[in-house]
Amino acid sequence: MRRFILLLCVLPRLLTAAIDFEKSVYPVFEKAGCANCHKENGVASPTRLRFPEQKLSSAELLEFGNSLSVLVDRSNPSNSLLLTKPTARLPHAGGKRIFAGSPEEAALRAWVEHLAASPLPQPGRVPKVAAHGAVGPVLRRLTHAQYNNTIRDLLGDNSRLADQFPPEDFVNGFRNQYQAQNTSPMLAEAYSAAAEKLAGRLFVGGDLRGIVPCKQRSFDDAACRQRFVREFGRRAFRRPLQAAELERYDKLFQIEARKRKQFYDGAQVVVEVMLQSPNFLMRTENGADPSLRPYEIASKLSYFIWNSMPDETLLEAASRGELNHREGVEAQARRLLQSPKARESVNTFVEEWLRFDRLLGAVRDRRIYPQFNLELTTAMMEETRRLVADLVWNKRNFMEFFSAPYSFVNTDLARLYGLPAPKNEYDRMLLPPATGRGGILGQASFLTMTSKPAETSPTARGLFIREQFLCQEVPQPPPGVNANLPTLTKDRPMTQRERLAIHLNNESCASCHSLIDPIGLGLEKFDAIGGYREKLTLTIFPGRGERDEEPKTVELDLDTRGYVAGLQNSNFSSPIELGKILAAEPTCQRCVVKQVFRYMAGRHETLADREVLEKSFEDFRRSGFQFQELIVALAKYSSFADGAFAWRQ
Repeated sequence: MRRFILLLCVLPRLLTAAIDFEKSVYPVFEKAGCANCHKENGVASPTRLRFPEQKLSSAELLEFGNSLSVLVDRSNPSNSLLLTKPTARLPHAGGKRIFAGSPEEAALRAWVEHLAASPLPQPGRVPKVAAHGAVGPVLRRLTHAQYNNTIRDLLGDNSRLADQFPPEDFVNGFRNQYQAQNTSPMLAEAYSAAAEKLAGRLFVGGDLRGIVPCKQRSFDDAACRQRFVREFGRRAFRRPLQAAELERYDKLFQIEARKRKQFYDGAQVVVEVMLQSPNFLMRTENGADPSLRPYEIASKLSYFIWNSMPDETLLEAASRGELNHREGVEAQARRLLQSPKARESVNTFVEEWLRFDRLLGAVRDRRIYPQFNLELTTAMMEETRRLVADLVWNKRNFMEFFSAPYSFVNTDLARLYGLPAPKNEYDRMLLPPATGRGGILGQASFLTMTSKPAETSPTARGLFIREQFLCQEVPQPPPGVNANLPTLTKDRPMTQRERLAIHLNNESCASCHSLIDPIGLGLEKFDAIGGYREKLTLTIFPGRGERDEEPKTVELDLDTRGYVAGLQNSNFSSPIELGKILAAEPTCQRCVVKQVFRYMAGRHETLADREVLEKSFEDFRRSGFQFQELIVALAKYSSFADGAFAWRQ
């Protein structure tokens, strides 16, 4: 009898020990889509539950399953977060992902009970996985902006021919992501035509003093010819030419010079051919030749901080081995930051990070916003640039980008914001606290680019904040979902909160819209071009068959209570309140680091980059969030990253 009782006591543990996590439990999480939010850049990334983002071996997957014990209540397994959150027994920002009484819940419950009955994990033990995602050799094409800047610095030509090249796509929020940098036949043809035009223009009335470094004695002056090929090639390719390259370009020069009996004709064809070479149009990172590594670092530094080619000082530093250690890289990064080119590059980063292209392409219903025009959108962008410049170059706390109670406005913006006209255009002005305007979230640039032609879009505003300022990827809506909001009619005028209730009350929509809509709804005191309003003024124009009727205008009260699901104490009702929350939020602070990293590296971060990101963030934080220190940190740590990291809860 005693044996039978003992068997009854241990049987549950024996059964749960036999659970195959990989085959019976992990598929439950996959079906529920838990990894869409609980990942490195998911909206639930601040929580303790973090799913692996790479394929794991069976042993690694089991180790992950065992690590979920931190979410288990051992005294009362049914009360475990691992069970009550996905079933929405406790409030869950992602909604109900697993239904009570389902086979999926049974499988998850069995694993929870298994973990509750298992020995406690060893304190301080951190699950390890291999450095998945490490990046090897990378070939990056010059962006159109980098092409223009490089031609300017190489040839002294400011014609900006790349502005006419086929447009570039945004990937991961930037135009320089190397996964999308294919060279189409149209682009190759554009490169060829530009090289011919630039070389011809250079040798017909151009300033050759910085191009041909010697005075030739004849069209066949070998010493001057070889010096030109060697020195121009070094600048164009951003590294010394190899022996075979020197010989090939020297022969090309000789053939053309002898054919036309003109030294400069030979030089012109070399320039034209070099400007079409992959060695000019592309740049390598982590290449196979270790002797070129310092020059790769030089190019990485210059295109990161200047968005252009290395200067002679940087190339010389590479040749002397000064870029073979972090101290040398840091010294050069700080030098580059002193140049006006660094300011241009920061502007480019900001324009792409904040998607100014959307602002330039924005249209508005002229019946509602007659003052909206190109001059106003230009002023909106300049306001944002000036705020960033003030924070970056005056070495202020960059997190004030979200919470600054001041801004830089011109006469048009002052009129839009209800402020007195500035004494000088784009003077720094304190913003009236009563409106709640402040930081980037209170600027017309953000408020306009996240709106529709005739009305605001709380969904777009919330999504932008999640993606660009928190670096969180919101899952895509299910296929075939109806995203249309109820139509406004004269008989039933509604606020955006009332219209969006259709999303929040629909279970299939609420899991995502509850993550973004409440953020945007907290900004509803600002209209589709960033103007302040106490109430929503709706003008409902006659529809088809109602041409004889007059437009109807109504005023509705606005409820601007908002919150950021997943962040504690995140209730707000104005841009300045939300900006202060973001400025103090580590997820937002780390997102700034990630966004600058993506711009620098031309790709999304991987697990192998975690050490670089963490060290850069710590330097950024210790500096009081000075943006220049973040640039220096990313430059030096990414140049000598060892790829080591530990996967952590």
